[in-house]
Amino acid sequence: MSLKKMTKEDLELLSNKDITNLILEESKKSINTADLFKRIIELLELPSSTFENKIGDYYTALATDKRFILLEDGTWDLRSRHTSDKVVKIAEEDEEDEEEQNEEQEEQDEDLLEDSYDDAEDEDYDEDTNEELKDLVVIDEDELELEQ
Repeated sequence: MSLKKMTKEDLELLSNKDITNLILEESKKSINTADLFKRIIELLELPSSTFENKIGDYYTALATDKRFILLEDGTWDLRSRHTSDKVVKIAEEDEEDEEEQNEEQEEQDEDLLEDSYDDAEDEDYDEDTNEELKDLVVIDEDELELEQ
């Protein structure tokens, strides 16, 4: 069904992603996030404040829907129209970031393990420590006050 033939009530029954799908099918070209969302707001006759309040959620919805792709020029289109070489490689960048974070975490874990190993080695010297402390005298608070 064409968007032009649909009533506002019909459109309200659809999700923003479904409306986006119809817009892109009819336009035959890719469109940026802001223009797509403004078109949805117009079609549903929503207040203009909706744009600022919901544009982030809308972008996330498009990014997680497999029907849409974000092209290198920053516009959205239907995945079915494109080969994968034109798609922004966000996933690869995210994977690289995740790998770097995992490597950093592994290094931190190794450092902690080494520190705990060093502490364990120190425990072996308890006998020496006790020997060094045998000449120390313990004074309680009352005795300390008397000396002052």
